[in-house]
Amino acid sequence: MRKIIVNVSYTGNHYGAHIPLLPGCITTGNSISELEGNMNEAIRGHIEVSKEFGDAIPEDFEGEYELEYHLSVEALINHYSSIFTKAALSRITGINERQLWHYAAGVRKPRPAQRKRIEEGLHNLGKELMSLSLD
Repeated sequence: MRKIIVNVSYTGNHYGAHIPLLPGCITTGNSISELEGNMNEAIRGHIEVSKEFGDAIPEDFEGEYELEYHLSVEALINHYSSIFTKAALSRITGINERQLWHYAAGVRKPRPAQRKRIEEGLHNLGKELMSLSLD
């Protein structure tokens, strides 16, 4: 099954997404789950209109495909804010809590090394959680 990359950003009020493989295929949502539903609808509409006008459709959209959502740091922090406080995320990643607030608000963009620390911290937490068993 082909994986289609969907880039997700956060603008302070809602999430926005686009598919680099389908320029012009964009959508928004108040939550990630709403955004996912809207993206599926946007893809169907985009492909339908492209067919009507005889525009080429990338072969990745022929047959089955899976959408893989790539969240910006702002989108990730805001999406999981009900699960992770900035203090908890700071402990997981080793990044200063104040700096995380700046990233979440879009005031500052994290350098690649900081993005990697956030990603690795969350992956390590996931591995730890996956290895747990409850008696």
